[in-house]
Amino acid sequence: MSFKKFLISGLFLKNLIAAIAIFLLIIFITMWSLKIYTRHGQAYALPDLTGMDAIQLQQAAKDFKFKYQVIDSVYVKDTEAGSVIDQIPAAGFKVKEDRTVFITINSNSPEQVFLPKLRDVSFRQAKVLIENSGMLVGKIVHKPSEYVDLVLDVFVDSVLVYEGEKFPRSTEIGLVVGRSSQSEKTPTPAVIGLNLDDAKSIISSAMLNVGVIIYDETIVTGKDTANAIIYKQGPDPNSNKNIDLGTSIDIWLTIDKLKVMDSQN
Repeated sequence: MSFKKFLISGLFLKNLIAAIAIFLLIIFITMWSLKIYTRHGQAYALPDLTGMDAIQLQQAAKDFKFKYQVIDSVYVKDTEAGSVIDQIPAAGFKVKEDRTVFITINSNSPEQVFLPKLRDVSFRQAKVLIENSGMLVGKIVHKPSEYVDLVLDVFVDSVLVYEGEKFPRSTEIGLVVGRSSQSEKTPTPAVIGLNLDDAKSIISSAMLNVGVIIYDETIVTGKDTANAIIYKQGPDPNSNKNIDLGTSIDIWLTIDKLKVMDSQN
């Protein structure tokens, strides 16, 4: 039989059809297997894990079928120890089953840090040194001195402290700062619309103090506290353009964005 006749013979055509059918079947099985292996179309949005304790986190992992791994711990004041403060991927990110979520939790106690040399340096330099060490600028007391804006003394909870002493990270460091014998004034900073940390930084940079901190009824959880925004302050910068150095500024916080917008209008 010639090759041409073989190509048009019934035997060849049957074998060709069978080969094509087997090839298509292999492709179908392969695609079907890949779909099962990759769980095609079964992605879901991750829940918000922040604020959850260990038991709640375990239950969420079971309910939403993900794994988690604690990769870091940091200390956040006024937040429950052991609770989740960050997650990767973020809440709402779509993942498939058994995806590992990387968790950062709040440690039981803050890291201890050494107090830097703060006496006999300028206030602005002292502020940078305090913040770089992981601590916070606390109450600022002004004292008449020939050395204006120089740090004269350092205290924690009204007790004098000295270079090299160890304190928990985020400890508030109070400063006694020199000023001229005459009353000095500074422009009243506007902090409405800011969060508490940013407001504290601006207030201390102006050599003023944070006074009473008031949270409204919308603040319920630790997460609410972290997300709170200032909607009122006193003294008001619109009616009190300049105030004495060392004056305390009272602030009111909320998570109600409308309340913040109303106060800015």
